[in-house]
Amino acid sequence: MNTPALLIAAPASGQGKTTVTAALARLLTRQGKRVRVFKCGPDFLDPHWHTLASGHAVHNLDLWLNGEEDLRARLHEAALQSDVILIEGVMGLFDGEPSAADLAELLGIPVLAVIDASAMAGTFGALVHGLRHYRPGLPWAGVLANRVASEGHAQMLQVSVRSEDLGSEPAGVDAGWLGALRRDADFSLPERHLGLTVATELPDAMARLDALADAMADTPLGQLDLLGWQRWAVNFDTVSLPPVVQSLAGRTVAVARDAAFCFVYPANLDTLRALGAELVFFSPVADEAIPDCDAVWLPGGYPELHAPALVNGLACRDSLVAHVRAGKPVWAECGGMMPLFDGLTLADGMRAPMWGLMPGEVTMQKRLSGLGPHRWVTPQGELRGHTFHYSLTDSPQATVAHTEPARAHSKPEAIYAQGSVRASYFHAWFPSNPAAAAQLFLPAVA
Repeated sequence: MNTPALLIAAPASGQGKTTVTAALARLLTRQGKRVRVFKCGPDFLDPHWHTLASGHAVHNLDLWLNGEEDLRARLHEAALQSDVILIEGVMGLFDGEPSAADLAELLGIPVLAVIDASAMAGTFGALVHGLRHYRPGLPWAGVLANRVASEGHAQMLQVSVRSEDLGSEPAGVDAGWLGALRRDADFSLPERHLGLTVATELPDAMARLDALADAMADTPLGQLDLLGWQRWAVNFDTVSLPPVVQSLAGRTVAVARDAAFCFVYPANLDTLRALGAELVFFSPVADEAIPDCDAVWLPGGYPELHAPALVNGLACRDSLVAHVRAGKPVWAECGGMMPLFDGLTLADGMRAPMWGLMPGEVTMQKRLSGLGPHRWVTPQGELRGHTFHYSLTDSPQATVAHTEPARAHSKPEAIYAQGSVRASYFHAWFPSNPAAAAQLFLPAVA
């Protein structure tokens, strides 16, 4: 299946990859084109913006987390339903193992480099040349300058790009220089300690995306029609994945979903449904009692930003206590685990009493306390995932296992167990092992 696709990358984090990807997705969607967006790496926050911009769920692509077959299957499925596929990279183009460049090279997806040009002129061309030629054979689409001061500045940047990096000029558009976005406060996407603010929390989120799309429409890239996009067509082959055994058939899983519990991979929800589970949702922040269910999932998010609501949420807490006393499973990960302990000390030093289902205290830190890919070796095989947290937990609670970090500098994460509750800082990627994921929502075998 041949579908135009771009991998939007940069020389480093903070250059504007998310902004450019969201702007493109919003512009193409407004034009009536079918757009699917993916995000490299185990990111929860950028996909919220891309989902709003494109109108479709955004899946993660990571060679280690997904595995190549899963990754290819997701892209093939998207190609069947899309006019354009956009993939936002992670960190710098060549950063990480595997990197965004590894993905681009493996799948033959052209790279669009986004470079923050706010403090440079001629050096811009050197960066473009280096990104394009550092790895021979890397598929290349061109470059887009971000945070440009003026039209004159943009012209200096374009002149700095060497002729061999410009390519040919099909359809009257320079294939190397794809335009510039001006530096404008209206184009910024707000951030906080874990990354971008979730799009659904901002009442003007769509207005921000429309302002970005309007700016993108004035660039050579934004003025391409579907015929122009065909220069970046990629063949996404059919991939057959093994069938999933419906070991959760007939079971209902209640999933916490609100501003405090918002770190959910859409692929995880799809996996639970493929396992046969019926999903229902509830909001702890709104103090909703847990719906009638067989198991509960408390995903990660921002409990520290909603501590007063969680402290006062007696209906939710009491229903969870009753659920656990009935011996029904609970899987809590990262931010979903934090309210289960006795207390949460916030960044300002204030302690909020939490739900007390497990002994121990959680304390927010000013710096990252855990980051990186992890695996959990379960009786059903290896379940992959990652960790990313700004808090530390001090607890005498028993552990049933520890994850194994995929990188030498990371530390294992504890898997706590208390009755029918299992909890960890580990964010599991359910598609990596559906059978192991299903066990999180089944009663533990004595």
